[in-house]
Amino acid sequence: MNEVLTLALAKGRLADKTFDLLEKMEIDCSAPRNPGRQLVLWDHKQNIRFILVKPSDVPTYVDHGVADLGVVGKDTLMEAGRPLYEVLDLGFGACRLCIAGYPDKIRDTVSHATFRVATKYPNIAKSYYGEQGRTIEIIELHGSVELGPVIGLSDVILDIVESGSTLRANGLEIMEEVCDSSARLVCNRVSLKTKRERVQWLIDGISAQIMQ
Repeated sequence: MNEVLTLALAKGRLADKTFDLLEKMEIDCSAPRNPGRQLVLWDHKQNIRFILVKPSDVPTYVDHGVADLGVVGKDTLMEAGRPLYEVLDLGFGACRLCIAGYPDKIRDTVSHATFRVATKYPNIAKSYYGEQGRTIEIIELHGSVELGPVIGLSDVILDIVESGSTLRANGLEIMEEVCDSSARLVCNRVSLKTKRERVQWLIDGISAQIMQ
């Protein structure tokens, strides 16, 4: 009997694209595609367990070993900063992590002593500006981050950008590009040793599908 492999996935586009790859490997993804209220789903034939979680929680489940592998955006992976093996760039879910704001707007430096950055990625913001030796005030938001500069809450935002349409609709411009992001397959360090054959089978299978 094959050892159980547990995959942590977030509902949405990344999971759907992942299912497309897995199904080409003859892994039955019918249950996680239609989970209802269930959070733990199975392909009993291949002995693969799927857990459906929030995107930001995928690195946590994999790091703690309750999931052997997971699929997560590079941006989320960077923000989490957990010691995982990043084994494959899956190529989908492509976007950019950018600084955006009003480049020509003169900020009132008297009323705002510190440069303010609105973001859902506080750790990335600290690292990015820290490497430049710049002091910032981080305003952590989880909704429409673009509102920050629009209503004067922040000077800029640090957020993912896909088409850029939301930025343009609000008169914001990309000022700096921090990094590119796409979906990554990550693996628990212990699982890679204790379940090496099973884990490598999945990695090689997904890699082969990407290359086609």
